[in-house]
Amino acid sequence: MADKTKKTWDATSLPDLGGRTAVVTGANSGIGLTAAGALARSGAHVVFAVRDLDRGRAAAATVTGSTEVRRLDLADLASVREFAEAWQGRPLDLLINNAGVMTLPQQRTADGFEMQFGTNHLGHFALTNLLLPYVTDRVVTLSSGAHRWSGARIRFEDLNWTSGYHPNGAYAQSKLANLLFTLELQRRLTESGSPVRALAAHPGYAATNLQSHAGSPVMRAFMSIGNRVFAQDDKAGALPTLYAATQDLPGASYVGPDGLGEMRGAPTLVGRTTAASDAAVARRLWTVSEELTGVSSPLGRVAEPAAGR
Repeated sequence: MADKTKKTWDATSLPDLGGRTAVVTGANSGIGLTAAGALARSGAHVVFAVRDLDRGRAAAATVTGSTEVRRLDLADLASVREFAEAWQGRPLDLLINNAGVMTLPQQRTADGFEMQFGTNHLGHFALTNLLLPYVTDRVVTLSSGAHRWSGARIRFEDLNWTSGYHPNGAYAQSKLANLLFTLELQRRLTESGSPVRALAAHPGYAATNLQSHAGSPVMRAFMSIGNRVFAQDDKAGALPTLYAATQDLPGASYVGPDGLGEMRGAPTLVGRTTAASDAAVARRLWTVSEELTGVSSPLGRVAEPAAGR
């Protein structure tokens, strides 16, 4: 008979993280703030990597534990480079690529990229590769169930949506890119003999301020209702991130809620679409991302898999 007294995994299940350092992007609110707070309470020194220093400092002031705040604008590669250059060789146990934007009206980053692809994928791609020489344990990148949306694909012919822009399609592309990035990063880490692991997570349907940035008033209203009626709170939404960041999981694992449709529930390993498992597309996206950002992998030349592998 099943043990009905078994405790569901939650933030109180975190191990002692004393002596460890974590960077959490977008830690000033929502899931990022909740995850950062849980890590700090468990003993980690947490760096709030945020675009707005005042908001970041206010958020960090609500957290018990060791924290610091540093400026990082993922929509500006100069800011990403500045953040990485200021790291100055400190060991970094956990890099949590949490920040993101969702279903925005068409906008461009400082470098001219479509805002969702540029922020959610390219900014984190550059940040990870610039900080990777200092990472000692793992990189956790936030994806979304949006990678399953109908028509989600990497539009290599027009990554920046210069024509036919659609907010949902651009968001789905960016979240699919997060999973493909994790897949290829883990392959490169494994091939180079690195002990560092790359994992991905998604929060399910969590009530955060991310949805409030949607460009369409109808979409914002729909999401507001969904947040009140269906969504779990940011504490539950942060659990897949914390699980991926601290549990002994295989590289390239994907963590999400265990409930119906992965909308809510306790963290567990979840599946992904065939498109998110395409190793050839992941390699192509990596190469294009290096070209677009001007940031190359610090792992050196990694052998390509044999044909058909």
